[in-house]
Amino acid sequence: MKALRQRGGFVIGLVVGLLIGLALALAVALYITKAPIPFVNKVPQRTAEQDTAEAQRNRNWDPNAPLAGKAPLRPAPAASAATPEAAPPASAEPAKSGAERPATSTRDPAAILAGVPTAAKASAPAAAQAFDFYVQAGAFTRGEDAEQQRARLALLGQIAAVSEREQAGRIVYRVRIGPFDAREQADDLQGKLREQSVESQIVRVERR
Repeated sequence: MKALRQRGGFVIGLVVGLLIGLALALAVALYITKAPIPFVNKVPQRTAEQDTAEAQRNRNWDPNAPLAGKAPLRPAPAASAATPEAAPPASAEPAKSGAERPATSTRDPAAILAGVPTAAKASAPAAAQAFDFYVQAGAFTRGEDAEQQRARLALLGQIAAVSEREQAGRIVYRVRIGPFDAREQADDLQGKLREQSVESQIVRVERR
């Protein structure tokens, strides 16, 4: 009789222990389910307004915008449009560099009397020849449009080339004529294209 009571008490204790363990496991599961997940709930959610604004920016994206600057390109007979790659006339840079040099000179007085050019004047042509100039007749997001522009220039007697460049995460096809050794040659061609209602820009590229 005593052995039966001990066995019954053991079974009751075992059942009570299992019930307590299940209750604790259920409580832990509920806590974990309701608790926020680290690094997930803290991520900001995008709103519908942000998605609409991004779609509008992608719709109005213009591959020529970085080349034309903040203001839209307009044909003007007095001056050509400025681009990020374009720069002031090459003749302005030698003058500036010459002004920054010391006024002292180690030249021979006999050379000065003979009219030999100074070192600053002698280096000016070399500085001017450090760049090539191109006339860019547009940049397009589709290669077909670039080829059409190149064919249009060919009908006007101008030989252009199409080059690819990644810009703002997209491939841009640029139509350029050149290179020219002097900025004046590029300016003359730009004037001729303007007379044919072809908008263009002067691009200066450093020689390698």
